[in-house]
Amino acid sequence: MKKNMDKLKSGDYVEVFLIKRSYKGILLENSGDDKGVLILKLDSGYNIGLIKKDILEVKLIKKFSEKEEKIEIKKSKEKPNVAMIITGGTISAKLNQKKGGVDWLDTPESLFKFYPEIFEKINLINVEVPFMKASEDMDFKEWKKIAKIAEKFLNNENIKGIIITQGTDFLHYTSAALSFFLRNLNKPVVLTYSQRSIDRASSDAKLNLQCSALASISDIAEVMIVGHATTNDDFCYAIPGTKTRKMHSSRRDAFKIINSKAFAKIFSDRVEIVSNYKKRDNKKRVKLDAKFEEKVALVKIYPGQDPEILNYFLKKKYKGIILEMSGLGHAPTKRARKSWTKKLKEVQGKGLIVCATAQTIYGRLDPWVYSNGRELLKTGIIYLEDMLSETALVKLSWVLGHGEWAKDKDIVKEKMLKNFAHEINDRLEIDFDF
Repeated sequence: MKKNMDKLKSGDYVEVFLIKRSYKGILLENSGDDKGVLILKLDSGYNIGLIKKDILEVKLIKKFSEKEEKIEIKKSKEKPNVAMIITGGTISAKLNQKKGGVDWLDTPESLFKFYPEIFEKINLINVEVPFMKASEDMDFKEWKKIAKIAEKFLNNENIKGIIITQGTDFLHYTSAALSFFLRNLNKPVVLTYSQRSIDRASSDAKLNLQCSALASISDIAEVMIVGHATTNDDFCYAIPGTKTRKMHSSRRDAFKIINSKAFAKIFSDRVEIVSNYKKRDNKKRVKLDAKFEEKVALVKIYPGQDPEILNYFLKKKYKGIILEMSGLGHAPTKRARKSWTKKLKEVQGKGLIVCATAQTIYGRLDPWVYSNGRELLKTGIIYLEDMLSETALVKLSWVLGHGEWAKDKDIVKEKMLKNFAHEINDRLEIDFDF
């Protein structure tokens, strides 16, 4: 049977026939490294390479067209107005059918083409794209840019809420930063994501954006992450921005609530409140407080770890350290071959602020239970209750960024143990599904 490949182009949707089976997918450009391979993007979203000499026939199903369909988005006076900040990530990308890579969705029109459902409940009247970056390439400078735009939108009387799209890997750092940067919050700030791209049938983007649209016009005046609650397309959770963590590399319900409860369960057509939250107050004016000290580090305690590592942070003029400690808040003490007790006293005496979080993730610290915990507590470490390590890193950077606070360790301790944005839960009454 003749191989019908000469007239095919990248982007064409085809069926490729081999001796024992066939594959359907989008024909992708070959990088040039191996011209003897045909690259196909399957309907599942995965790419495969097929050896051309094994192909019996390639059948064209749909020709690729580079013409963009013109879309007119109709706004309704009955729908509330919402703004969006797009920063990159899988949720902000579409497949480039010729190259197999992605192009950015950065306008209401491009969003509407792939996610028309979010426009059913809202008017998306403002979209800003301060940058397009993977979340691992973002830091406090990008968080400040997002916060500054958010402040402008939140203080606009015509805008009812904000949706922010970002990559997943470090989304919980961004949500923590915005929780501290945006003071006197008056409206919903919703961060959402997609674990799987829109060209995959299992993409989570559609439901996440539908739920985010409803969250953005709700009465929940909080910084929250909204995304799949389960692996199914049934509902999303709206989670406090300081109490969430990415707990799986690829599952659609990757983000989990830690030591707390969700604000709400959000379905595609309704919001069900499940815990207390700060209510919308349009009379408030949001104040931007984005001060930040970059010289703060997160260090994980492990067996046999040499405390001399702290000398590096002193040499590099770091101002603070978050120690992710074992159990209820432990590190090797004088009973161990490499004791941390003496070194912790020394570095704190030289001005380094040391705070402790739990590497167990769930639960809270309690240094009073065992003698080694009490020994470490006496060195001056600030034990941060049930605060997540990532949140603690961002919060300590924010606190030390305020020069008037950073001068006095007692003030730093007071601020770190003050509950600004649900980062500390006084009573843990949560049943955890491990």
